[in-house]
Amino acid sequence: MRPSGLRPGTRLSSSLSNRTYSGRLMATYNSGVKNEKFAYIISASRRWAKEGYMDGTLYDSYSVYGSFEYLLNEKNTISATAIVASNRRGRSSAITEEVQEIQGNRYNPYAGIQDGKIRNSRERHIREPLFLFNYHHESKSLQINAGLGYQTGMYKRSRLGYYNAPNPDPTYYRYLPSFYLNSPIGANFESALQAEEGFIENPQLDWENIYMANTSISQNGEAAYVLYDDTTKDNQLTARATANIDIDSHLKLDLGATYRQLNSKNYAQINDLLGADYHRDIDTFSETLNDVSSEVNKGDGAVFNYNYNLKGSNSDFYTQLNAHYNKVKAFVAGKYTIVNYQREGLYMNERFIDNSFGNSEKVKFSNWSLKSGASYTITGRHWVSVNAALINRAPVLQNVFINPRENNAIVPNLQSETVTSVDATYFLRMPKLTGRFTGFYTRFQNTTDVNFFFVDSGVGSDFVQEVLTDLDKLHLGIELGLEYQVSSAVKLSLVGSVAKHEYASNPFVTINFDTAGATEDLIDISGSKFLGQSAVKDYNLAQGPQKAIAAGIEYRDPKYWWVSASANYLANNYANISTITRTQSFLIDPETQLRFTDATDENVQKLLMQKPLDNFYLLNMVGGKSWLKKGKYISVFASVNNLFDTTFRTGGYEQSRNGNYGQLKQDNFSGNPSFAPKYWYGFGRTYFLNFAFSF
Repeated sequence: MRPSGLRPGTRLSSSLSNRTYSGRLMATYNSGVKNEKFAYIISASRRWAKEGYMDGTLYDSYSVYGSFEYLLNEKNTISATAIVASNRRGRSSAITEEVQEIQGNRYNPYAGIQDGKIRNSRERHIREPLFLFNYHHESKSLQINAGLGYQTGMYKRSRLGYYNAPNPDPTYYRYLPSFYLNSPIGANFESALQAEEGFIENPQLDWENIYMANTSISQNGEAAYVLYDDTTKDNQLTARATANIDIDSHLKLDLGATYRQLNSKNYAQINDLLGADYHRDIDTFSETLNDVSSEVNKGDGAVFNYNYNLKGSNSDFYTQLNAHYNKVKAFVAGKYTIVNYQREGLYMNERFIDNSFGNSEKVKFSNWSLKSGASYTITGRHWVSVNAALINRAPVLQNVFINPRENNAIVPNLQSETVTSVDATYFLRMPKLTGRFTGFYTRFQNTTDVNFFFVDSGVGSDFVQEVLTDLDKLHLGIELGLEYQVSSAVKLSLVGSVAKHEYASNPFVTINFDTAGATEDLIDISGSKFLGQSAVKDYNLAQGPQKAIAAGIEYRDPKYWWVSASANYLANNYANISTITRTQSFLIDPETQLRFTDATDENVQKLLMQKPLDNFYLLNMVGGKSWLKKGKYISVFASVNNLFDTTFRTGGYEQSRNGNYGQLKQDNFSGNPSFAPKYWYGFGRTYFLNFAFSF
């Protein structure tokens, strides 16, 4: 990012696409070194789309980047950099196969038409400018980099809240055909057909009905629906210094230290009352106040529902020794890290009077990590390398507090995560053939995860926070990459990966109830219920395709045009599983508190069998042409992805709503469950076209 190290001149570019955005303009100017003292660069871009590939997904973003570098002398420079970017985009939803079969893979239930324009209820808006100040020293045997960074700004995610009113989501399970096919009193085919016809005719969010509900006389000015933003405002200060020391021709020493401090404000803010006069800030399930100390009726722009700060600091110190002797290169590195977390509640929640307002306990971690590696040159055409790591690291802030929106409760028996990793690679470099073959093994141990959902289970029905502890994961696989230069113009490539990503333990599960929906004699005074272990070991992780092969061919003409194509096969991809349905509570009949009589091991295993997503092929093509005219460079670049418009699922998750065997069995009886897994679908045929002019 130092201007003195980048090519001077001006570059202008324009792009067209039908992916997340439809148009882009970009301009960059680099001064080069002026008067042997300073250099600067400035760049700006704009991207936009009225609607991206997915229905209702607007895109509106801009960014400006500037950096100024001053050369104090031949060995020392200082620089100042600013990056200001804003990104606003409409989001899309994962959908069930039932919904996809009716509406297609572009369908997005979050959007609807208001006054003739598309309006998405789920927008994401990020604006977090970053400012950097750096010092760089470089001499014969010493290189020093030191810097300060400050990032501030906000991250907003809008959503539509409903209060004592019908769910406005057109894909809500009661509005779909499967609801009538899976009725406990028997399938109602006539109602299912009517539901399907209604969904086909009115598939989008109905903004008109929402406004009518909010302005009806019966509401008396109170909002039945509210559009609000889940808002995060972060202020993060980072200081970092590194030194690279050449001890002699064989040994080099790297040293470094980093300090990072975060103050994160989190709250819900009313974006639009949608025609109403005010919103009554209570929890509608328990009829309790979200904040006992503030006015209950909230207007436009008011903070409501939850309000808290998260504070975190991270200090790390590392050193690495590098050695190079003849055919052997090796390194050994160590790092020591100190992490502190704390929550500060700004609302006194009536449901958690004693544990919601003020500062929580401080959560502290200190960890050591070690890495080492070596490579051996067999000949100039063959060499091998091996790396190993033992990393202890603190859990991420999002997995420290059970329900930070409402209280200070900390995950019990919270522990650092341990990562053990080994990889080995063979490298080949022949006159026409280059390649590498790698095997890797990584195990994650003592991982913590916190999830949020509504569940009907053998121990109660409620919105819950699910806490997983002692969770282990395993990543194991091999990778191959080959390139063959057929001629000066033609090159062939082949890459492949076969891996296993799976749960490697049965984690402990605790659920925490939001309200009074739980069976009281089965939970402790804190509203928690320990469910024991979840039998997920050997289930596949949702880490993307575990088998991938891509074969490509590229032609580069001496007249400066080129074209390439790649055929891709992707397989063994899985949706994320529900862990609560793999606990013993899943087998409990909520009416008798005994095990379901037909919940045999065979029947349960069949019901919970993890099925892979469909395997699929994709063909992508890329091409370009460039011209050099009187020192000016012109280029055109074009690509087409998924040439044959294949429909495929990129990922998904099992819904946890049916938390007991009886309900899940009934829901799956028709073969078209109401709470089937939800999937994200990949883009069909898309294109990208870019024009650039440099001088």
